[in-house]
Amino acid sequence: MDIKAGSVVFSLAGHDKGRAMVVTKLENEFVYVADGKERKLDTPKKKNKKHVRPTHKLMELSELTDKKLRRALAEMFMRTEE
Repeated sequence: MDIKAGSVVFSLAGHDKGRAMVVTKLENEFVYVADGKERKLDTPKKKNKKHVRPTHKLMELSELTDKKLRRALAEMFMRTEE
């Protein structure tokens, strides 16, 4: 699956390993990702494309805020405790 701006991805490497994030920008072999908590939309993290796994989910970035991003990611990947 191609990664594009708005794609929801999982980090495969680094201190944010396993965290869901949204791609805010692409640049050659790198993507810029944000999760709204550790990495805000105005200061996204630069990651190698090899270090993220795309999902089949997309988000609209035009009216996205950090709060809306945190809420959307939490709703997409909620885990039920049993």
